[in-house]
Order: sequence, then C-alpha cells, then structure tokens
Amino acid sequence: MLETSARLLRLLSLLQSRMDWTGAELAERLQVGLRTVRRDIDRLRELGYPVDATPGVAGGYRLGVGAALPPLLLDDEEAVAVAISLRTAATGSVAGLGEDALRALAKLQQLLPSRLRYRVGAFQAATVALAGAAAPAVHADLLTAVAAACRDHRRLRLRYQGRDGMSEREVEPHRLVHTPRRWYLLAWDVGKDDWRTFRVDRVVGPLGLPGARFTPRPLPELDAAAYVSHSITSAPYRYQARVLFHAPLESVAPRTSPGAGRLEAVDERTCLFLAGSNSLDELAVHVAVKGFDFEVLGPPELAAHLREIAARLERAAGHTERHAR
Repeated sequence: MLETSARLLRLLSLLQSRMDWTGAELAERLQVGLRTVRRDIDRLRELGYPVDATPGVAGGYRLGVGAALPPLLLDDEEAVAVAISLRTAATGSVAGLGEDALRALAKLQQLLPSRLRYRVGAFQAATVALAGAAAPAVHADLLTAVAAACRDHRRLRLRYQGRDGMSEREVEPHRLVHTPRRWYLLAWDVGKDDWRTFRVDRVVGPLGLPGARFTPRPLPELDAAAYVSHSITSAPYRYQARVLFHAPLESVAPRTSPGAGRLEAVDERTCLFLAGSNSLDELAVHVAVKGFDFEVLGPPELAAHLREIAARLERAAGHTERHAR
C-alpha cells in the first residue's frame, strides 16, 4: 500500500488522466478502501485542488475548475510532448506567444529528470527553424477572444482592414481555421447576409464585448476547412486558373496545399486544379512542380507564361550542357 503523500500524488494523477472516476474505481487503483479515498479527496481539496463529487450509485469524482491553476502531473511521454510543443510554439504565427512559450519551457526543463532532459535537448539540438517569408502575426488575446465567441455563439463587431479599406462588420463567428502561415475566421456576415472568410491578422483589435447570442447556422455543403480553402483560393484575384492534371486526385492531393488551390476529381485518371492569384509566376510554380502532366484550361495568359518559362529553362539547360563539355 502506498504511503499517504505518494497515494495523494497517484490520486491526483488519476483524476487528471480522465474526466470521471467512481469511488470504487479509485479505490481499486489505489488499493485502499472507499473511506480512505474520501479522506484523500478531502486532503486534495485542502491543498487547493477543486474536486467535484456527485452522490448516488452513478456518482463519482472529477477534477473541477478552480480560481488558480494547480500543478499538473505528467508522465514521461506527456512531458516530452509538451516540451517539444512549447519549443515549436515559440516559432509560430501567434504574436507574443513565443516569449510565453519559452518561459514555460524553461520552467518545465528545470524539473525534467535527466533522461527526459536528454531527449528534449536532442530534439532542440537537431532542429533549426528555416527562415522564410514573414507570416502575419496574430495576437493571442485576439485569437482567444474570437475562439470564445465561436464556442459561446456570441456575435462580434469587427474593425476589418479589407482590400477596400477599413470597415465595421457584425458577424456570427463559426470557426477559426489556420494554415501554416495564416489564421482565418469563418463567420456569417450579418450586413452581407452571407458567409464570409476573414483574415484574423487584418482584424484591428481590441475587440469589443461579445454581443447577443445567436443560433448557429448550418454551413452550405462543405465543412469549415473546405469552405475556407474554397474561399481563399477563389477570391477576386486578377487571374483564376483552371488546370487539368492527368493524374488521379489521390496522387495530386498530397502535393497540394489547401491554401494554394482546390482540387476536384474529374474521373479516376484526372483531376481539376482551381486557384486564384495576382501573380502568373505563383500559379506557374503551383502547377509545374507537382510532377504530373497537365493542360491549362484557363486563363490564356497562364499558358503563354508557361511557354516563356519553358523556353527560358530550355536555354538554361543548353548553356549548362555546353559548359559541361
């Protein structure tokens, strides 16, 4: 039988591992009687851990929500996962999160046993962030406020810096969707009486107080991720590309980012790629590097641009061959 202090830690670990426990289940795991379980629950409460109890045959215990964050107990794999996630978060696209993540990581590493510190240290030593185009940063407070409004079904008033300038928008937020570089809010625009996709980095904070509650509307056909992908790839760009790939959709999809374009199956051997951009170079790269034969259905400017790039590449290959002789 475990000593009292060790048993309390074991009890806390069990309560943190899943939502609900019956007294009998806890007693069996701890190898004690129900009376001891009740006393240990009282000791945890005295230490500041809010443990809720439900009486009756179907009752039990669960770790509740308190005014302060109590210490967490993590097993080896959980501790390593948290440390790696914090390190990754420090280089993410949420403004201000990097410093907070590094502080939390420093606290965690200080407490890690040597065997786990070695594993986390190996990950940090072996990984390097590749600098690329700067991603638009979004403040964590703004993201959490929008997420809370999505969860609670509360309207929001947004000051939004769109292509046509600043505007005031009243929306019913549905979901936050993120790509590796950007965050998007899918919401019902009350003024437009339609669904809209908003880039969160273009929302000018801080947000006002959440507005009235609303009844969530069903999305038309697509799920949130697919809807946002369709929205951001079919926006009013200068060029709208339609490209037929001579390959099945399941072969092309792994090489296509949802933020770059949308794929639709034509038949078992071909699929259609739809994308919008203000740059012919960007569209050319998207279609040329996938490794499949294709034909451009539109616009004609893209086909002409690809011919220019092909001629340039052929000249470069010829120069390379002459220098190699």
